[in-house]
Amino acid sequence: MSLTAERHTDLDRPRFFIDGKWAEPRGSHTYRVDEAATGEILGTAALGGEDDIDTAVRAARAALDHGPWGRTSAAERAAVLRRFADALQKRAADTATLVTRENGMPIQLSQQVNGGAPAAVLRVYADVIEQLAFEDVRPSSVGSTIVRRDPVGVVGAITPWNFPQALAMFKVAPALAAGCTVVLKPSPETALDAYILAEAALEAGLPPGVLNIVAGDRDAGAALVAHPLVDKIAFTGSTTAGRAIGEECGRSFRRHSLELGGKSAAIFLDDGEIDTLLTGLAGASFLNNSQTCTTQSRILVARSRYDEVIDAVAGYVSAMTIGNPLDPAVTLGPMASSAQLDRVLGYIETAKKSSARLVVGGGRPADQDRGWFVEPTVFADVDNNDTLAREEVFGPVIALMPFDDEDDAVRLANDSEYGLAGSVWSADEDRALAVAGRIRTGTIGLNYYLLDLGAPFGGVKNSGVGRELGPEGIDAYLEYKAVYASKKYLAS
Repeated sequence: MSLTAERHTDLDRPRFFIDGKWAEPRGSHTYRVDEAATGEILGTAALGGEDDIDTAVRAARAALDHGPWGRTSAAERAAVLRRFADALQKRAADTATLVTRENGMPIQLSQQVNGGAPAAVLRVYADVIEQLAFEDVRPSSVGSTIVRRDPVGVVGAITPWNFPQALAMFKVAPALAAGCTVVLKPSPETALDAYILAEAALEAGLPPGVLNIVAGDRDAGAALVAHPLVDKIAFTGSTTAGRAIGEECGRSFRRHSLELGGKSAAIFLDDGEIDTLLTGLAGASFLNNSQTCTTQSRILVARSRYDEVIDAVAGYVSAMTIGNPLDPAVTLGPMASSAQLDRVLGYIETAKKSSARLVVGGGRPADQDRGWFVEPTVFADVDNNDTLAREEVFGPVIALMPFDDEDDAVRLANDSEYGLAGSVWSADEDRALAVAGRIRTGTIGLNYYLLDLGAPFGGVKNSGVGRELGPEGIDAYLEYKAVYASKKYLAS
């Protein structure tokens, strides 16, 4: 993928979605999006700059302050969210295919997370706001206090390329449900699919300015974060970028939620079942070609089972089907870009120079002469201080290491700057639960790992601030206001 000034295909996205209509860009920068499996061009997208972001933010501000959205009831917003969900559902198959072509996600997964999940999340928050009390009255020492939950305001949502549709809706759905307006800045790598949200929003009847979409690079993201009319930033991406966003939001006292990186550990106890582990690896360690922040790329194994697990994981990896992700039989697709491929290969080369032992993989597949493919790779005997154990690779590179007892496993798992995900594998679920309770992480699975749309998701330490999903996910988009009143409101 690269910058280009040319437009080549019918997938080009030459305009932005601002104030309920397609808007011409203020500048001339575009981004070429290439198909991950072939390296051939898919289309180009206009890249927004500071002026485009400003126009979008002002449209969102006007829609909030002067348009109908800020005065809608929860029931009215729920109806719009459900129409939005229906419109996205109609486009689900095409959306999933396009995302797979953009970032290499296996099609069966893309059908779930880019096709089905956005509509599901909208429906979840339609249900949430119908059940949420946006106002309650409490007795006070001199009268009553009316406690209101108001929308936080204009939301700047910044999303990455790995789960573009789902992660956008993790932010857009609760924001709209709360009564906020949104400026969404998707990643250039998946800019082509982002505007499907705009088409569905128009069909659903969202008022102008309620949802605005401007694809852009880091400069556009920085402009959105710093804009004085933005009340909250919702970001998913790297810890490095999240730190910069947190610093800017801290200076301006702007609310923010950050879902960042991870280096999660899967702990295989001495009574773990190999078949259970192998069944769960697809979701825990190789989801989306391991281009997932929850990837459990450190597998910690009881020393008495270490060799057995190494052989099992190596066999699992060797049996993976690598190829074009549009083929439903493929279990491992390409990296999302040539830059991401280079990043993953760089980590592999660094690991080869360490004391770790290469078990399987370690390069590019010999039978893939196009696209950005890398072999699924396993290293054993990795030291927890090695680069491979400390930094997020964002690719299918697994570090195996032994532990002596549960205390040692907990120490190794917690010896990380991150705390986003994890898992514990044991034939005794109560035992696994006890170990899981000692791990400093935002989410953890027992004998599997699968995100639950109805439960809060987020991390601790360098993995982020705040939570998304579940009923708790709407809290970040609400502002509490206490109105001190007389006793007459207590009876109403």
